[in-house]
Amino acid sequence: MTRRRVVALIDGEHYPPVVRFALDELRRADDVVAAVFLGGTEKVGERDADEDTYGLAVVRGASGDDALRAALCAFPCDAVVDLSDEPVVSPADRFRLASIALERGVAYEGADFRFTPPTPRAVTRTPALAIIGTGKRVGKTAVAGYVARRLTACGRDLVVLAMGRGGPPRPELIYGEQVSLTVPDLLALARQGRHASSDNYEDAVMARVTTVGCRRCGGGLAGETFFSNVAEGAQLADELGKELLVLEGSGAAIPPVHYDACLLVVGAGQGIRYVRDFFGPYRLHVADGVIVASAEEPIASRAQVDDLVSAIRALRPDIPVAVTTFRPVPVAPIEGLRVFFATTAPSAILPTLVAHLEREFGCEVVAASSHLSNRAALREDMSRAAGRYDVLLTELKAAAIDVVAAAGEEAGVPTVLCDNVPFAIEGDLDGTIEAAARLAIERGAERARG
Repeated sequence: MTRRRVVALIDGEHYPPVVRFALDELRRADDVVAAVFLGGTEKVGERDADEDTYGLAVVRGASGDDALRAALCAFPCDAVVDLSDEPVVSPADRFRLASIALERGVAYEGADFRFTPPTPRAVTRTPALAIIGTGKRVGKTAVAGYVARRLTACGRDLVVLAMGRGGPPRPELIYGEQVSLTVPDLLALARQGRHASSDNYEDAVMARVTTVGCRRCGGGLAGETFFSNVAEGAQLADELGKELLVLEGSGAAIPPVHYDACLLVVGAGQGIRYVRDFFGPYRLHVADGVIVASAEEPIASRAQVDDLVSAIRALRPDIPVAVTTFRPVPVAPIEGLRVFFATTAPSAILPTLVAHLEREFGCEVVAASSHLSNRAALREDMSRAAGRYDVLLTELKAAAIDVVAAAGEEAGVPTVLCDNVPFAIEGDLDGTIEAAARLAIERGAERARG
């Protein structure tokens, strides 16, 4: 059995002979190359916590985080083993230390836990740009669609690989630039038992680019997927000979495909903890640009957005940050029509979205529902508005096809799909996207050269 190279985390709240005992036990199976002293003075003074005390190199820093970073640079290893405990490290401290380890591709483990970095199950020849998120409903698919449109307009030849909880049993290729999927087409797919509002359909319809749809089930804390057919989808996408592969994550799950650059979408309404705590620091450290989404009241106050950006800057002072919000854009004219509008956006933002639709597209929104992801509540909202609308307007998500469009077909009312378009409030959204794409292509070329 191959022995691992291990860095151990220790503290001064354990009596040194006890730590030495634990290190000796650890050496039975692993090569312990260094120890990181995290602090604590009850059982030992910091000056006494040295190589003679523990029998191996001891690394210190201004903080435990700094000490671990220094140790991982000086002592390449396969795993970090945490032999410390409360009160030196709290659960929040351990997530932060784990993020540092995972960022460098190193496992982090302790007495009753083990975290491993998400592992690519496929490596493509095509340079890859990942779009990942801090959770579900942060606007990742809308951002991915915008990224695809923007890069296509800049002359990039790309394919989007989307994975979702409702994706197809086998990777599904759609030439979105050649085939225009209509609502009747999507209804037909739904009747075949497919989730016709899955992300790959949204990408194909809204961005009009080539897409490959995949499925996944289960998501780990750091973004690993439990089961997926994404590796097969990546192989299919790689065979197309495109200039760039855009990998779209699902919820907080990260596509299990090697990526050369990464954009992180952070939901402003989630708050600071999704950046500062848990594995937010890990996701932030693997990113090359950040898009803060839905950054407006009542979802998030100006002060909350400022605090969120400050938290991002504290961890990554140099990273480009674009602060954005979304607005619905119908894909067909709705001027002069009475509209029922269905969305996954929070109910508190509905008045803003309704006002935008009426002002920009000349319609009258007679009813709106924020329950697109709650089929029972959505049906109730539609029932209350029955007979008062000329057209159904819906995002292509959740129950858009099997509930909204199906009800419209039954009632003889047309369904119009609408896109969610990100608009920059602060920062250079387009510049951040284009820079990440260039970085992915440059790194992909370097990778190809070996």
